[in-house]
Amino acid sequence: MGTFVHGAARWEVAVPRRPSRVAGVTMAGFRVGDLDALRMVPHPAVTLLLEFGSGSPILDHAAGRQGGSIVAGPGFGTGGAVWARGENVECVQVRLSPLVARAVLGVSPAELDGAAVALGELWGREASRTLERLGGVSSWEDRFTLIDVLLARRFEAGARVDPEVARAWQRIVGGRGLARIDGLAAEVGWSRKRLWSRFRAQIGLPPKRAAKLVRFDQAAHRLVAGEGAAVVAAEMGYADQSHLHRDVMGFTGVTPATVAGEAFLAVDNLAWPTEFSARERSLDSGLVVPDSLG
Repeated sequence: MGTFVHGAARWEVAVPRRPSRVAGVTMAGFRVGDLDALRMVPHPAVTLLLEFGSGSPILDHAAGRQGGSIVAGPGFGTGGAVWARGENVECVQVRLSPLVARAVLGVSPAELDGAAVALGELWGREASRTLERLGGVSSWEDRFTLIDVLLARRFEAGARVDPEVARAWQRIVGGRGLARIDGLAAEVGWSRKRLWSRFRAQIGLPPKRAAKLVRFDQAAHRLVAGEGAAVVAAEMGYADQSHLHRDVMGFTGVTPATVAGEAFLAVDNLAWPTEFSARERSLDSGLVVPDSLG
């Protein structure tokens, strides 16, 4: 377990020793004594938050306050109006590629509509049983294994996205959001109307919005790494620095300079190691990988 220190924030962070059985699934464990006003920054994945400790994270957003374990669609937090708070928080956060989210969750990311939904609304009694089991496990690695077995089982029984939709998503992610969206339909052999409809229904966002979110995510992490806004704008395909500024403001409600200091993004180097994110990009096909956990 590592320690993340960012200003006054101090979190304990755990990561699995092994990749997930399911390509497109990554996870990290967090223990935070005092989670004070953490802005949720949009991310191009479905977020599954499993809380099991004595405390409980609380989300403040336009719909009110929400506690407990939740599922949120890609782009959750857009506009910068979602904040997480809590004391004595212990949780595992799972990032699900939209390609595997439908199978794992049992519903399409489109049904989440970019909002947060209580896990119990999707999984019923299985949610409460899973959280109870997590609370009874003493080590992070055992928690990760328990969750991974559950996700792999649900994925194997769930519905896959269309190969054409998967190909379009892979092109968007592989191109860092810079792929020519107008050419995706021709690439996969579908009409534009068919691809846009199926992509939106299965991924949760239309292709152009998905590409915009992926590009923003790449740009935001480069800002956090200390790169200047002018360089990031030029290399990430924005028309100019003002274009980057508008995009960042649209997703987060704050300027690029403020985003560069966001703890939600800064923790990624510790919570989501490079080799795991690289694996997700290269294997983001939704195939179950061989069982290496015994």
